[in-house]
Amino acid sequence: MVKEGIVLGHKIPRVGIEVDQAKLEVISKLLEPSNVKAIRSFLGHAGFYRRFIKDFSKMARPMTRLLEKDVPFEFNDDCKKAFSILKTKLTQAPIIVSPDFSLPFELMCDASDYTLGTVLG
Repeated sequence: MVKEGIVLGHKIPRVGIEVDQAKLEVISKLLEPSNVKAIRSFLGHAGFYRRFIKDFSKMARPMTRLLEKDVPFEFNDDCKKAFSILKTKLTQAPIIVSPDFSLPFELMCDASDYTLGTVLG
């Protein structure tokens, strides 16, 4: 059927996972946010990948503080460092990886009266 596809900004060929080059170019060209709207936009995009980036919340904290009510917008060195780190994490290969089929898997399920949720761990 399909020999290659794009999932979460990654090319998934038959073997291995590669970062989509178009995604890398867009993220690498991003300028530092100059206002609250730009920070929301960047964190919204980056937040999509938060489950794949260890300690995402801690890294993004200097920028999320600027979104709090009655906080003046001051994109200081901590914010610049956080922005740079997150950009690097988003462009490193890969954010997601293939499972190691030599290890055992655990299927965790949760059900209620109207839905079923599962996680493959």
